[in-house]
Amino acid sequence: MAGHEQHYIMPRPEFDKPVKLAIVMSPYYKDIADHMLAGALAEIEAVGGSFEVIEVPGALEIPTAIAIADRKSNFDGFVALGCVIRGETTHYDTVCNDSSRAIQLLGLQGLCIGNGILTVENRKQAEVRADPDDQNKGGGAAAAALHLIALTRKWGAQTKGVGFKAPSEAIQLAGKENGPRTA
Repeated sequence: MAGHEQHYIMPRPEFDKPVKLAIVMSPYYKDIADHMLAGALAEIEAVGGSFEVIEVPGALEIPTAIAIADRKSNFDGFVALGCVIRGETTHYDTVCNDSSRAIQLLGLQGLCIGNGILTVENRKQAEVRADPDDQNKGGGAAAAALHLIALTRKWGAQTKGVGFKAPSEAIQLAGKENGPRTA
């Protein structure tokens, strides 16, 4: 579509071991969700990944389903897909802010999540953003999750727990071309 800003798209990450993602999707606007799902599936399949699609009623339930899937399953990452279209009440603001904040908090806890919950003013904006042949926000969300998985794998296994690291654990520093340095 004419008038879109041009932006840089990172090359797809490569994986030496297969990746498994959970696509957590709200089909509230089914046609929009289906377009976003098509974009996400194409991106995951392009790296040889596998996936499971989990449907929830609305955007507010997406972060909860991701947290449940993380506790109960063995997914490498998650793709959040949904659409919130502004209506006549402030419910739009609540759904947009709370779903986004919850996904961000899960990400800060170490989950690899690509956030593809559209927050738009009208249906036309949603259609353009969901279309795999236009803005392809579903594919972009899957790509974000895949890049975070690659980053997690690059820096090794995540350590669990709270507090300080024991002196025997190596600390990895980012930024060196040949891999992480240890201190």
